[in-house]
Amino acid sequence: MIILAIDTSCDDTCIALLEIENYKLKILSNVVSSQVKLHAKYGGVYPSLAKREHQKNLPLVFSQATKNTDLLKIDKIAVTVGPGLEPCLWQGINFVKDLAEKLKKPLIPVNHIEAHISANFIGRGPSSSSFPAVCLVVSGGHTQLILMKGIGKYQLIGETRDDAAGECFDKTARILGLGYPGGPAIANIASLGNLVSKKETKFLVRLPRPMVGQRNYDFSFSGLKTAVLYDFQSRSAKTKKSSQYIQAMCTEIQQSIIDVLIYKTLKAARDFKAKSIILGGGVAANSELREQFKSKIQSTKSKVNFLVPSKNLCTDNAAMVAITAFFHKNKKANLLKLKADGSLSL
Repeated sequence: MIILAIDTSCDDTCIALLEIENYKLKILSNVVSSQVKLHAKYGGVYPSLAKREHQKNLPLVFSQATKNTDLLKIDKIAVTVGPGLEPCLWQGINFVKDLAEKLKKPLIPVNHIEAHISANFIGRGPSSSSFPAVCLVVSGGHTQLILMKGIGKYQLIGETRDDAAGECFDKTARILGLGYPGGPAIANIASLGNLVSKKETKFLVRLPRPMVGQRNYDFSFSGLKTAVLYDFQSRSAKTKKSSQYIQAMCTEIQQSIIDVLIYKTLKAARDFKAKSIILGGGVAANSELREQFKSKIQSTKSKVNFLVPSKNLCTDNAAMVAITAFFHKNKKANLLKLKADGSLSL
């Protein structure tokens, strides 16, 4: 079976071809056209601008992803219908509806959050011994904890009450005068800060770990953003330009977010007796988060499996949409009723 998948949930135009035979998966193509440089000067994604770029990029990305491919050999077509930015989602949906009608192929709607989870099963496939699992989906728009009892069996147990973790990275990076996207910018500077011992650093910054003391599985990162702003505003003009201060701030911002994500996830894993912890979403590409998760799980001597996709499959891509469609291969959308849902839930 060959599945063509498209994702335009935010600012990346993504198209992939996935071949599945006897549950052996092979990525034939996985093309991503990023708009990061275009939106960087605004410090965030502008939906109307992203929509226009998707419209321009879709035919080009499609041509690249399907080069030397006989389109008639495609068995099914998949598209992300939500959650995400609706103007962007509609571009992918309209493009794929025309394609499905032209090729006479069934169209499978895919949930973007489920796709981030499913990215973990590319190349290894799901196993019954992996469930129940606690899934942490963490990105610029989402921070959710999901109890997964099997493919297609999800229960939302915790989510952010305000800013998502990735959004917090972006907003605090903007306060510090760093580039967009904020996550990679802060992570890069924090890695330099690790080379400087605390004794050598004049600026010791301590930020809150929001909601760690509460019994629920929810998150809140707006208070952390505010704490960064207050600390930054309290410093002298000279300090604000100090590389040591920026390094100390970036290290503490990253560590605060990591501490909260790990604490809440491990708590949920214990409470629900999870056999696996599964990560997904763009923030899951953060090297420090990945390493500290592994270390923490090992230090607790837990037998919990830890699954995280390769870094290129953490950020938005269409391969994860294709594998999700394969899991729901018997599902078929009504082309006339298919629509975007920016707030779609699992």
